[in-house]
Amino acid sequence: MKRFIKNLGVWILIAMAVGIVVGIIMGPEAAMFKPLGDLFIQLIKMLVVPLVAVSIISGAAALGETRSAGLVGGISIAYMLTTTAISIVVAILLANIFQPGAHIGAEGVAAIAEAGKAATAPSAAPAPMGFWATVISMIPDNPIRALAEGNILQIIIFGLFLGFGISTLKDEPRRKVVGGLNTILDALIWCIGKVMIVAPFGVFGLIADATGTFGFDILLQVANVLWLDLLAVLIIGLGLYPTTVYLFSRVKLRDYFRAMVKPQVVSFSTASSLATLPVNMDACDNMGISKQTSGFVLPLGATINMAGNAIYYALLAIFFAQFYGIDLSMADYVSITVVCTLGAIGQAGVPGPTLLAAAVLVAAGIPLEGLPLFYALDRIFDMIRTTLNITGDAACAAVVDRFVNKESGKIVQRAEE
Repeated sequence: MKRFIKNLGVWILIAMAVGIVVGIIMGPEAAMFKPLGDLFIQLIKMLVVPLVAVSIISGAAALGETRSAGLVGGISIAYMLTTTAISIVVAILLANIFQPGAHIGAEGVAAIAEAGKAATAPSAAPAPMGFWATVISMIPDNPIRALAEGNILQIIIFGLFLGFGISTLKDEPRRKVVGGLNTILDALIWCIGKVMIVAPFGVFGLIADATGTFGFDILLQVANVLWLDLLAVLIIGLGLYPTTVYLFSRVKLRDYFRAMVKPQVVSFSTASSLATLPVNMDACDNMGISKQTSGFVLPLGATINMAGNAIYYALLAIFFAQFYGIDLSMADYVSITVVCTLGAIGQAGVPGPTLLAAAVLVAAGIPLEGLPLFYALDRIFDMIRTTLNITGDAACAAVVDRFVNKESGKIVQRAEE
């Protein structure tokens, strides 16, 4: 009973239910509770930029150390980032085909679009740019200005460069710098924990206002993202990953699917890649993958291989763009893809996906006000994306094992070291 009372997810569900009831009963007058939601959103915004900056630098510094693993680290990282980028493209295509956030009626669209314009007025999306202009715009001419303006994409690019630079330092200074970054990250995570204490009040205020202003039908649209997320996960989990296993590994597809049943069940129930790690390693053993390869690739994958998360973030961004009537340019789609792909590097140790989801929305110039609509279902989304993540980890291990063993056992030994 105590565990039930202390469960934040339960209180968010209760707050959402109460907010819906209050919104239905009070109608537009429920807007009086919106300041509670505004306060919560402002607290989240306060933490987004420092959290992304510190976690990206720390994650990139740790990633840079994999250079000692030679071929193992190179193939692993290339595989994970490539499949994550493909997953995001699939999510973007599905969202544009099925338009999950676009069916709210003419009056709803007009009202929400007006709110969206007001919310994004200080950081309106730039006019569409060409390819090279988009690429150049990702690189900050002044990283401090990028931090001050909250330019998430530029922060990530600078954070990666600085993190990889830190990874080249000698052991002692590198450990000190990374240790300091991790200490700051722990402090930021503490701040997130405290902010989340007021999440039920913020969710109540935003849901009551949304229901009273736009009606209950808008909340039902969240289900559109859920089934679309499932579809994208199935395409990647049953299409892309098995295809790479078939084409680039020695593991038979029958053995791959059979071995993955247990870790997928565990990951779905725990929603934790790290908790599933021992089971996933056992599954790789059953596929015939060397322990040296799985012992390196799977922990790395649990840190940076977040294709399931990236799919979710991309769907959220496009859903809310449609929801608020915001036309996304090619530069916005590039920003979403890059932030989702590279942002996964900074996911390790950060509880929950909310802050990076917020970063993706900020990068595309989309208001954050609607984000709490998804809090009540976040556990379901988390179970789905974690299952895809660990499936991709095992597929990566299968592919890496073939190329590593093709060269020599010495490379594998270096990876184990």
